[in-house]
Parts: sequence; C-alpha cells; structure tokens
Amino acid sequence: MSQVDVVVPAFGVAPRRRGATRRLLTSELAMVFRRRRNLALLALLAAAPLAIGIAVKINNPRGGEEGPQFLGQITGNGVFLVFTSLTVTLPLLLPLLVGVVAGDAIAGEAGSGTLRYLLTVPVSRTRLLIAKAVGVLAYAAAAVLAVTGVGLITGAALFGLHPVTLLSGDTISLPHGLLRTAAIAGYVIATLTGFLAVGLFISTLTEVPIAAMAATVGVAVIAAVLDTIPQLGSLRRLLFTHHWLGFGEILRSTVDWRTLISWLGLQAAYVALFGSLAWAKLGGADITS
Repeated sequence: MSQVDVVVPAFGVAPRRRGATRRLLTSELAMVFRRRRNLALLALLAAAPLAIGIAVKINNPRGGEEGPQFLGQITGNGVFLVFTSLTVTLPLLLPLLVGVVAGDAIAGEAGSGTLRYLLTVPVSRTRLLIAKAVGVLAYAAAAVLAVTGVGLITGAALFGLHPVTLLSGDTISLPHGLLRTAAIAGYVIATLTGFLAVGLFISTLTEVPIAAMAATVGVAVIAAVLDTIPQLGSLRRLLFTHHWLGFGEILRSTVDWRTLISWLGLQAAYVALFGSLAWAKLGGADITS
C-alpha cells in the first residue's frame, strides 16, 4: 500500500470548488443576522430615534436650548429626526454594535473551536477574512439603516415630512431632501469602515471573544475621548472618529465632495493598514482550536 501524503495548503491557496465562496458568504451573513444578541442590539438601537421623537413631541425644545445638533428643527420637519438620531448614536451606540460584531468575528470562531473547521473547507484564509469583513459591514449598514428608517417613520408620524431647510439657509424639496438623507446614511456607513478594520484585526489577536469585543469598543471610546482634546491639535485629524459627524457637509446647498472624499480617504487608509495586519495575523496563525 502506498503512503498517502497530507498536504496543507499555503496561506491564500485552497482547493477550488464552485460556489464555495458564495456559500461561505451566505453562511456568514445568516450567522450574523440570526444571532439573538445581534438582533437584540439592533432593536435597542432602533428604539433610540423612537425615544428621541417621543421626547421631543412631549417636551418641545426651543432652538436656543442645549442639545444634539438638529434637535430644535425636529418639530418643524420629521426628516431632522434622522439627523439628530445619527448624531446621538454615532459616538457610542453604533460603535458598540459594530465593535461587538467585529470583535467576535474571528475570536468567536476560535473560542468556540469552529475556526479550525472553517479552514478545512475549500476556501482560503483570505476569503474567510473577506467573508467576515462583509458580514460585519452588512451588520453596520443594517444598524445605520435601522436608525435612518425608524427615524424617518417616527418623524413622519409625529411631525410630518416637509421640504428641507439646509444649513446654508436654502430650502430643497422633500424628494431632494430624502436623497440627501440617503447620502448621509451612506456616508455614515463608510465612516465606520476604518473602525470595522480595527475590530477585525483585534479579533485575530485572541481566542477570547469577550476580550476582543471589549478591546474593540474600548479603542472607539479612547479615540472619541482623544478627539475632544484640543491640545492634540492636528493629530486629531488622524483619528478614525474625527469625521464621523461630518455628514452635515451634505446638508449644504453646495456639497464639497472633495472634502468628503478626503475624509473617507482616512477610513480607506485604516482599512488598508488594519486589514493588512489582520490578513497577516490570520495567515500566519497556527490554528489549534
């Protein structure tokens, strides 16, 4: 009987089987959106614009009162409930949701012992990492769209939807205003990609999912705190949190797209850096569990 050699595929190389990548992506998305914890977090996040809308309806704020940006404009136009809700949830709630899912992406599989099994399917570690990134990005997009959708429905029910007055003082039609709202949601999703990449990298460093989640959320909190320290000067512009609330630029009569693209370029740099680090760490890891 001849001896059978066992060959372990090199990093990035795996036996090809038609549809394996598609099945991996489908499985990853199903796992992310079927997990009760993730659905509960989405429900909690979606309750934020509802709570804000009811609070404003009960206690009508005046424009001069302190509060989140756009708060005083909600009663005149329900569209502004979306902008206020994004302003409120971006500093903490959205990073919390994305951090939990991103931190759990790889560390959760390693901790439960399923990562070794996943690497036996005919999909390379590179494609596995991409599938995990797609899953986290899809969840982040769902979170932003949940805030946007619930905010829009709640605003319409409580205050009505009307032509939108921009920050520059010009008024645009409601359909045009809704297009601007969709652009804002897209911008917010894009600004979370840098944080997503950081979370995936942290997730490759440990087999303890709770530690990865806590570290990922902690990074967002620390970055947000550093962003409030004026003594750091221009260094704050290098933080991935610095332009999270920059979507107000889309509410000007003439949008400075070059500025928006440059802000998103910072997120692209984070994705490239920490995505590469996650790729290198996962590719060189000796998976024993």
